[in-house]
Amino acid sequence: MALDAPQKTAAQLVGVVVVMGALAWASVPFYDWFCRVTGFGGVTGIALTDSDTVLDQTITIRFDASKERDMPWEFKPVVREMELKIGETGLAFYEAYNPTNRPVAGAAAYNVTPYSAGGFFEKIQCFCFEEQILEPGERVQMPVTFYVDPEIVDDRDGKYVHTITLSYTFYEVDLPEGYAALEPGENTGAETNMN
Repeated sequence: MALDAPQKTAAQLVGVVVVMGALAWASVPFYDWFCRVTGFGGVTGIALTDSDTVLDQTITIRFDASKERDMPWEFKPVVREMELKIGETGLAFYEAYNPTNRPVAGAAAYNVTPYSAGGFFEKIQCFCFEEQILEPGERVQMPVTFYVDPEIVDDRDGKYVHTITLSYTFYEVDLPEGYAALEPGENTGAETNMN
């Protein structure tokens, strides 16, 4: 069956809309994957173990904390800055406090600056990998274990980096399903994640 000109144009337009919709849908996960693989935009890497190599050269790591406008928690780094050897495993803590009279769940977005260091900053464990739930009045210290990959000293841009800033922004998320329905004093079975 041959299509006349208006039908052919309509079919082409529908095809373009479908392709554009598919590309838009796929762009977010693709961009996320791209950033994690390349460190683009200051996205850090995730390592399973410590670095095999530790250099004599040191690097300064600064810690920054912020929160979304409506996030009720107090959130700050315990220590603002530390100096490590490149490749040495570091351990830093961030403190969060829920001053409200209700449980609040939060998730952390993160990056490092300068962006050129993103592909060399490796997290081994981090509170940011999962959402956190703080009960009313609860205060916790949340750890992040990391190292700076020694390959940074051979990178065209990375070799000029002497200070890296690790930034977290906490934002409120919905409590897990069924969590808010529990009566006060009931055991939730949920624990604050310290990894």
